[in-house]
Order: sequence, then structure tokens, then C-alpha cells
Amino acid sequence: MGATDLLGRVGASLGQSGPPEVLFKPSLDVLNGGVLFAVPALIATGLLRHTEKFFKLPSGFYDLTRIFLVFAFMALCRIRSIEGLRYFAPGEWGKLMGVDRIPEVKTLREKLAVLTHDDKPFEWSSALCVDWMQELPPGIATLYVDGHVRVYNGSQTKLPKKYVARQKLCLRGVTDYWVNAMDGQPFFVVTKEVDSGLLKVLEEEIVPRLEQDVPNQPSSEELSKDQWLPRFLIVFDREGYSPKFFRKMWEKRISCISYHKHPGEDWDICEFSRQKVKLSSGEMVNMNIAERGTFLPGGKIWVREIRKLCVGGHQTSIISTFYRSDTKTIAIRMFARWSQENFFKYMRQHYDLDGLASYKIEDIPETEIVINPEYRRLDGEVRKIVARLARRRAEFGKLALTEDIEPRKVEKYERRKAELQEEVQKLDKDVVVLKAKRKAQQKHITIAELPEKERFSRLSSSSKHFVDTIKMIAYRSESGMASTLRETMSREDDARSLLRGIYNSEADIIPDDKAKTLTVRLHHMANQSSTAAIWYLCNELNKTKTVFPGTEYRMIFKQVSSQNL
Repeated sequence: MGATDLLGRVGASLGQSGPPEVLFKPSLDVLNGGVLFAVPALIATGLLRHTEKFFKLPSGFYDLTRIFLVFAFMALCRIRSIEGLRYFAPGEWGKLMGVDRIPEVKTLREKLAVLTHDDKPFEWSSALCVDWMQELPPGIATLYVDGHVRVYNGSQTKLPKKYVARQKLCLRGVTDYWVNAMDGQPFFVVTKEVDSGLLKVLEEEIVPRLEQDVPNQPSSEELSKDQWLPRFLIVFDREGYSPKFFRKMWEKRISCISYHKHPGEDWDICEFSRQKVKLSSGEMVNMNIAERGTFLPGGKIWVREIRKLCVGGHQTSIISTFYRSDTKTIAIRMFARWSQENFFKYMRQHYDLDGLASYKIEDIPETEIVINPEYRRLDGEVRKIVARLARRRAEFGKLALTEDIEPRKVEKYERRKAELQEEVQKLDKDVVVLKAKRKAQQKHITIAELPEKERFSRLSSSSKHFVDTIKMIAYRSESGMASTLRETMSREDDARSLLRGIYNSEADIIPDDKAKTLTVRLHHMANQSSTAAIWYLCNELNKTKTVFPGTEYRMIFKQVSSQNL
């Protein structure tokens, strides 16, 4: 379907008029019309909040509201890229927003470039993060921090290689450090092309931001009265294990929970007691748990060590400086970290978390510190030879001459023993030489000091951050709607699947100019349980009395009755 508002478009192109008035027309069977059910959640989550403050578009046919709605609807309908819009009828999607058609791919990319040419997306995301954190439940706030490697398979630049745990390979990419709530809801992300490690990112970027943004922190007076009271709690995996870091954080009165990297010997079975524990999901389970106080000499700090006895006899060790809590609370907080892993998996599968938003390349500041490639090469050789040396020493130690050995095998034994001894001596010398060469190299150098063939650029970060923020809003909106659906669904895990079906369903759009209402009527679902859940969702959405952005039309949500089919 082509453009029908020709006068409006000509006037906008000549700069004689701005965005046209939003005008809905009665339409039946609108493609993806069900995505309009997400408008109340998108507005409540903050899609259009602070936009006028941080963004501005030149006068034209499409305003900020329409552009932001297009990106949000794309995320909810699982359109993985801007180019993916080519396969959707622009006129049908225009009906979703009260215009003749949505912008074409070229126009949308131009709008994205205008919106992300500076640091405004980061400022907008930070403002939303502050708002979202206000929704944290009362008490000590719990934040989860984890890194996610976003693999880059393009050829425009040779990004440093990173270990991708989910693929068990070293691949080129960037590391995104995400901060999430206990239920997996995202707050913000820090992107690092030159990965300095979780500890450094925590200490230099994430913790200072949390100190400023986390609400309801105890006052200085409260902290002085209670020496074990923390300001908030951060949870991370073994990558962040560092006794010195735990001590630094506790000096700031910030508690940490992580897995013990060097747990040592197993504890006696009699120390464990069977306890009923309520997980963050609400499920009740039985755990065999034990606790001790453990001194970490590396950081000169006492921590609580909690161990869970697994079915196979393995003991999972957790350490924490969360002193003001019971044992079960620490175990629950640590094991709830899987909510963040589930967030990564769901976002990769449904929201194309690793997808590029722009193909632009940016220069990295020459003062940025990176690992010296020559040091990395030598370090790899040292590790390889040390591992080989350990295998040869183990083999040498296993060879033993017994009394009952056959005489004809003695010569073979002595020859192999001599060969191993000779190889061990050679490897010992090689390790000493390589370690000396490695020591002579600087471990860290600046980008300016990198050899020309090792230099690399970074992917455009502003546009990616903007699109990721839209995806965070879409995910949070979907989560809120799923929570509403679960109140009436017998199988709670089906809530998100049902929402995906709603977003991609056809719907009727019926405006009433006199009553100033906009009715969105969803088509009947395939089974009775889904129909009942959607009726409940419609009632809850109608209670919000949402006004469609840029209009005076109050939205009314309905479902076509099966009796009318």
C-alpha cells in the first residue's frame, strides 16, 4: 500500500507543516493488530518517558512518538532488524499508529542515525534505569551482574577474541555487562570492546552507578548504628571472585555473594541439615545446607561460607559478606542468578540481543589500555608447555620397575624412562626461557602502541545502546503482561507464548470520534483456555484507561466472541 496522505507528506518535505494529526480509520483484520495490546505496558514501562528531553528530530512527517512505537512494535513482533520491515505491509502497520504508512527502511535508518549521533541514548537509558530501580521491593536491594559475549562475525574490523562459554570457543566480539533484578528484569548494560574483566568493570563503572541510583539505601546514621547492615547486595559468578574486592566493597558497606573459587576439601556430611527453602519463583524445595565462617587471607576478611550438598555428593560452595541474613536467604539469592542466564537465553532467541543495529565503525581512543598481543602469545606458549610438562612428569612418575616385570621389557622401560627424563629437562629449560621473554614484555599497552596489523576499531555503540534500551522496555512490558496472564492461567509457563501469539494476531481497529475511544478487537484464539486468559487480560488493560499516544482516544480492548464466528 502506497502513501495516501500526499498533502501532508508534501508539506512536511517542504518544511511547511510538521507531523500530521493522528487519524485512525475503521479497519478489519489488521496485520499484527494484536501488538496494540502492549501499548499500556509500553507507556507504563517508559517507552515515551523523557524522550522530549533527550531526543529531537527535524521537522518532518514522522515525529518521535511514531518512531519509538515502530521500534517497540518491531521488538515485540520479533522483527530482528530494520531491514526485516521490508516483508511487512507498510500500510497495515501504518493503521496501528494512525498514519497512512510507516517509514520505509531507508527513512527509519536515517531517523536512527539522527537520534543516536551523540550520547543521548546513554543519558535516556540512565534516566529510565533510575525510574525502574524505584520499583525495587523494600529492604536490601539485590542486583545481579554478569557478562555476555556478543559475537561479531563481520569483516569490517578485527575485534579481540573472547571466550564464549555457551559455544566453548574463542571468538571475536564485545562483552556486555548486564545488571538485572532478582527476577531477571534488566536495568542497564555496560559494553566493553576492550574487556578489562568483570572485577574492573564492577569497581570502576557498575558499583559507582549503583551507589548513586539504588533507592532506599540506609542512611549514614543507620549504618553507624548497625555494623552489619549493608547498603545493597550484588551477586555474580566465579569470574568476580576476589577476597580483596570483597573487602573493598564491605568497606563501602556493600555486600557480595559469589561462588567460592577455591573451596578446598569437602565438609563432613553430618554438618548438613535438610531445610525447606522457598525459591524466588515461589517454588518450595528441600536443600541440604551447611554454614561456616571462613577467613580469606588474600583480602584479610571473614566471610560466610554456605555449602549445598547435591544429590551426587558434590558440594556447591557459596561465599558472602551479607552478614545480616539467614543461611537460606543467601542460598536463594545465589541460585536465583539463573534468572539472569534465562534472560540472556530468551533475549538472544526472541529479541536478537546479539544483532547489530548499525554497521558504522568508530575509532577507539588511543589512550585505551589493551593486553599486549606479544605478551598474550608468549603467555599462551608458556601455558601450553607447562601443561605438557605436567603430563610428562605424571607419566614419568607412573613408570615403576616391579620385581615381576619380564626381562625383555626392562630395556623398553629404561629407554622410555630416559626419553621422558630428557623431555622433562628440555621442557623445564623452555619454560624458563619463555617466562623470561614474557617478563620482558609489557602486559598492558595503549591502543596507540599496538602494531598496525593488530589495530582494531569498535562497532557503533550509541545506536546499539538505543535499540537495546527499546528491547529492554519491550521485555519489561512483556514481563508485566505475562505476570497478569499468570493470575488466570493453569500453566504459567505458557504466558509468554500466548503473548507472542497475541502480538502476531490480526485485530480490528474501530475508532469512535464522538466518544473519543479506540477499540482494538482481537480475533478469537484456537483454544478455550487462551480465550479465557485473553478476556481477563482485556479487563485488566481496560482498567488502565490508556490514551493512545498523541491522541485523545481512550483505548478499549476486546476479543471477538466465539459465538460471533
